[in-house]
Amino acid sequence: MEKIYFDNGSTSWPKAPGVPEAMAKLLAQGAFNINRGNYEGAYEIEGVVLDTREQLAKLFHAHDSRGVVFTPNVTYSLNFFLKGFLHSGDHIVVTGLEHNAVMRPLEQLKGIGVSYDIAPVDREGNLRAEDLAACIQKNTRAVLVTHASNVCGTVVPIQEIGELCARRGLIFGVDTAQTAGTLDIDMEKWGIDFLAFTGHKGLLGPQGIGGFLISERLDKEMSPLVAGGTGSLSDSLIMPENLPDKYESGTMNLPGIIGLHAALSYLEDTGLDRIHRRKMELTEYFLQSLRGISGIRIVGRNNCENRIAVVSLDFQIRDNAVAAFELEQEAGIMTRVGLHCAPVAHRSLGTFPGGTVRFAFSAVNREEEIDKCIEAIYKIV
Repeated sequence: MEKIYFDNGSTSWPKAPGVPEAMAKLLAQGAFNINRGNYEGAYEIEGVVLDTREQLAKLFHAHDSRGVVFTPNVTYSLNFFLKGFLHSGDHIVVTGLEHNAVMRPLEQLKGIGVSYDIAPVDREGNLRAEDLAACIQKNTRAVLVTHASNVCGTVVPIQEIGELCARRGLIFGVDTAQTAGTLDIDMEKWGIDFLAFTGHKGLLGPQGIGGFLISERLDKEMSPLVAGGTGSLSDSLIMPENLPDKYESGTMNLPGIIGLHAALSYLEDTGLDRIHRRKMELTEYFLQSLRGISGIRIVGRNNCENRIAVVSLDFQIRDNAVAAFELEQEAGIMTRVGLHCAPVAHRSLGTFPGGTVRFAFSAVNREEEIDKCIEAIYKIV
């Protein structure tokens, strides 16, 4: 049976052309350590790492590539921010769409006296900036929002929120797990102080590589979550203050960075607009094909306005887990079912605790695959 991959919200597949080859070449021909090895091969790899930082700074319209820090993934990046910036007595505002990568660290931080409020969203996942503003308190230090929901795909108005944070003097953080490589994001124009990204979703790179971009003003107030060797200022027992070394202790995931470099080069050559447009064409085709099918609910928006290529369905006359199992067994369709590590979002959308079956499309999916999916959904309901 032909397999149909509709789980790109979890991780992209296939990866960008050139990613496996670039990683294999590094491992086969010289996976030398940068900032440690004082020889030509190490310097060559260091040059590719620098190029990758510059690609990311350009992609997100950041002022300085030195503010690009590599971590294993978005979750690590968000923990760096939340635990390195917030202190006892501080307050932060998040949204009703957040992933557990935000909510679980915040629950941990409650133990040291950090508090938070959740700005409400409606049943379509829409967030109003004024509702978020109403959550701001005297001790609020930051606002952290997901750019788009990993459950329903609704896009959050981060430009408006950035303007609000600038007026209130608040640090503004954005989780781009579902939008990096899909939507244009401008750190400078939108006043973003902290941007967390992962390489393995919309950026079409390998798993295990991600990072964050940090503004100068936030860097002055944030402490490194992890301390250790950086290959720089090795005579000192104190972590370096210069970027990006301040936040990059230990041996880096060089195969992951090299793979990400190849993926970013592909995105540059192809164009984000072209990729996003194709994904949304497929999303529109899927949504239109669902119309008239009884026994399911489209969670969130039922059109392509203000959304990304993520669609969740609630099978109302069938257990969602059973529906997802039957989709794979009968038609080879791979989805993700459950709460998607985002119980707060599911509560907001009215799908807790049952969850949903999530479909997330890539630019290489085809209409024929969606036709097979729709046929399978008809059979299930």
